[in-house]
Amino acid sequence: MSFEKVYVLDTNILLEDATNIFKLSDEKKNLIVLPETVLDEIDSKKGGFDEINFQAREFARILENSKIIDTKKEENFKIVRLEIQTQKEAIIDVISCEEYAINTKNVALNIINDRKILEVGLFAKRHYDENTTFLSLDIMARTRAVSLDIKTDSLVGSNQEEFNYEFIKTIEIKFEDTEHLDNALITNFDSEYAPHNFNYCFKVKGSDQVILATVQNKRVVLLDEGEMRNQIITPLNKEQLFFSCGILSHFYNVLIVEAKAGSGKTLLALSGALKLIRQKNYQRVIYIRNSVESLDKGEDVGYLPGYEEKFRIYNHPLMDSLDYIIRTEHKRKQANKKNAENIQELDDQEVTQRIEQMIQNYGIETMWVGEMRGRTLSNAFVIIDEAQNMSNKTMQMVLSRVDNTCKVVILGSNKQIDNFYVNKHTNALTTLLKSTKNENSLVNIFAIKLQKVLRGPITEWAEQIFTSKNR
Repeated sequence: MSFEKVYVLDTNILLEDATNIFKLSDEKKNLIVLPETVLDEIDSKKGGFDEINFQAREFARILENSKIIDTKKEENFKIVRLEIQTQKEAIIDVISCEEYAINTKNVALNIINDRKILEVGLFAKRHYDENTTFLSLDIMARTRAVSLDIKTDSLVGSNQEEFNYEFIKTIEIKFEDTEHLDNALITNFDSEYAPHNFNYCFKVKGSDQVILATVQNKRVVLLDEGEMRNQIITPLNKEQLFFSCGILSHFYNVLIVEAKAGSGKTLLALSGALKLIRQKNYQRVIYIRNSVESLDKGEDVGYLPGYEEKFRIYNHPLMDSLDYIIRTEHKRKQANKKNAENIQELDDQEVTQRIEQMIQNYGIETMWVGEMRGRTLSNAFVIIDEAQNMSNKTMQMVLSRVDNTCKVVILGSNKQIDNFYVNKHTNALTTLLKSTKNENSLVNIFAIKLQKVLRGPITEWAEQIFTSKNR
């Protein structure tokens, strides 16, 4: 049996999506090689409720539909050939070794496993073809493979398009056009308009005037700055004004936000949510955060309405935002009084009590992604944080829980990926950003990038020096 390509898979390829085995097989045109260590690692992930645990169980179900068609031994390796017989088909060679060359003394288990997998990769290169490719989402594993002269690649090639979409576009218009700008077709002013041009800065010729607007159904909608600023957290720049407009507008039901650390994304999302709930547009706020600790602690967190200690520990960004909102609201009320010069700071105990009251009054809840299967979210303002750490399957599962009475705000930063099973090409945030290139008739999407750091000079300095191309 001949194959066009031979792929040796790392564990993370299958934990990212178990059906990758069929995509890579391409209807049995390509041979899939699975080192025994990959099977061991997948088997160890079958327990639990996170997405990787689901994918591990899914792969086990796939293997149940296989049959052994050949076994042979070469050097000190044993090759068991399986044929998967479902609606989709694949040929898999499972390779085991009697004795690996690696010295396991004083070496971490994950490194031992990586090196065992690469030993199988070296054997596969000798046994099958010089062009055998090792696939992994782990850059360290791929680097080790390169040092062993094994051809390697990620699940998605490294030359993928960068997602520098023009979510805010600046164009120049004549003064006489300003009178007819509102509700006009955007193509009257921008012949190169694209679906991902959600926001516009119209510069008026011959003046310093700049008019901010969004595009809804291809028509210009002028931004009401007074309404955007009439909330607990006041937008501080045009990016934040556009973001607040997307939140408060009843036109959009899905917002996708890529933002630097300290750009105010969580604060503004929460501030807008509170305003919409006061206006009776939604009944509650649901905060979903997918981060590295959720992989280990998720089963202990669960679905936690109310103010509990675990709620505080798991959702530091949310709790920090609530703390800031409480203190900001207090200062504003004090500043409006006659004796504004003597504003008293709230003590921590009072802040804690007010946070508890706010959580109850606004129905603020938190969810862990592992508990969401089978649930339906209704009448809620849903904030999905750390989207860069979600796989496409996880995001699909989360969004499939949301009904048409909800608004969803998805937050993330591709500079803060902590999940070993995704990268900037394969995570859910990137997939959602890419989706903005095309028109969609099912939902009204809004997207923006928050580039300005407002947390303080230390955060901005850190962003500059650690992301500089010249470092």
